[in-house]
Amino acid sequence: MSIITSALATVSVPAGHCALEYRRGRLSRTLTPGQYRRRRTATYTWVDMRARVISVAPQEILTAEGVSVRVTVALRATITDPVAFVEQSNDPWSAIYLSAQVALRDSCASVSLEDLMARGDAVDMGVVLAAARTVGATVGVTVAEALLKDVIVPSEIRSAATELISAKARGLAKLETARAETAALRSLANAGRVLDAHPALAQLRLVQEAPHGTRLVLSVGDAAQVGDTAAAQVADDD
Repeated sequence: MSIITSALATVSVPAGHCALEYRRGRLSRTLTPGQYRRRRTATYTWVDMRARVISVAPQEILTAEGVSVRVTVALRATITDPVAFVEQSNDPWSAIYLSAQVALRDSCASVSLEDLMARGDAVDMGVVLAAARTVGATVGVTVAEALLKDVIVPSEIRSAATELISAKARGLAKLETARAETAALRSLANAGRVLDAHPALAQLRLVQEAPHGTRLVLSVGDAAQVGDTAAAQVADDD
């Protein structure tokens, strides 16, 4: 918003703006984008009608446990009544800003630190939006949206949270390792039972695992005969 007194013969209002023309301290007309003939003794106040984002500076807020955190909020707003915006307050944005601050503090007071850190929707931003809209309506501003941007917790709490997450991850890794080892032992036990019940499979497995170059002697008969034959062959070789 700016007030301009010009000696030019015309007044040009750019797109996305409007101009309020005052003569002798009274509003004489509202100028939309375009070019107009300038009136003598008139002053013009330019108003930016484009949508904008108002960032509320980080606020020190106490959670339900009494822990101090810093929270940042952004408001998306548009000037819809330039006359009210200029005439009802000397600093309309600060009025909206303050209402959002107070509502944010009240909304966070009932939220636990854990919920605040874990979920972006833990804070009821509807309360903040309603408060900003109420004040905005009195100064010609329509607030379309209120967003929670950042939650900044003390460094010691961040460190503790990081350690907790790391501990959970290590515990899960150990649990998965134990499960894998249990499954492997169970598989070995099942294989042992199968080999006990079927000696021929044990002999076949022995043949499969024998290294390259191993001399094998095969004999037709039961396991005992095979063992005796193999032993006799070894003795003959000696």
